Amino acid sequence: MKPQAAVDTARIPDELDRRIIRATQAGLPLVPEPYRQIGEQLGIGAEEVMQRMQRMLESGVIRRIGAVPNHYTLGFRANGMSVWDVPDRLVRKYGKQIGALEFVSHAYHRPRHPPRWRYNLFAMVHGRDRKEVEQKVAIIAGLLGGDARDHRILFSSRILKKSGLRLPGGG
Repeated sequence: MKPQAAVDTARIPDELDRRIIRATQAGLPLVPEPYRQIGEQLGIGAEEVMQRMQRMLESGVIRRIGAVPNHYTLGFRANGMSVWDVPDRLVRKYGKQIGALEFVSHAYHRPRHPPRWRYNLFAMVHGRDRKEVEQKVAIIAGLLGGDARDHRILFSSRILKKSGLRLPGGG
């Protein structure tokens, strides 16, 4: 008989945590004191909302709290996913360096699928037009030097709204 795995109860959200998740999953209210407004909606104080959200962040129940600007409304109309063929042993190093560039919104490792797809490092680059994206990708190419065996830019053709898991009954 196999021993049963222990359940990490710190990671299991209670009903109030679930209500906080539902109240915030579409975004925080755009008011001067968003946690106070959420607390009023749920019948608790702003401090408790913040403490519970911090605990859920630390335990991994929620991954992050952050602003997600609409880059199109900010004038960044060209988006190119730059894909790179770099030595596997260097992906982590270069991913961190590229991800820290101000014009890169995210960089990450993906598996290769030879012979059709040899690229293993991806970096999303934003610009006002395609030429600007190409210039920024050239900066990345300079950073990678000879370790970049090949790269491409896959330009976005439409906007896709990303979202995580949504609990029913929320925003």
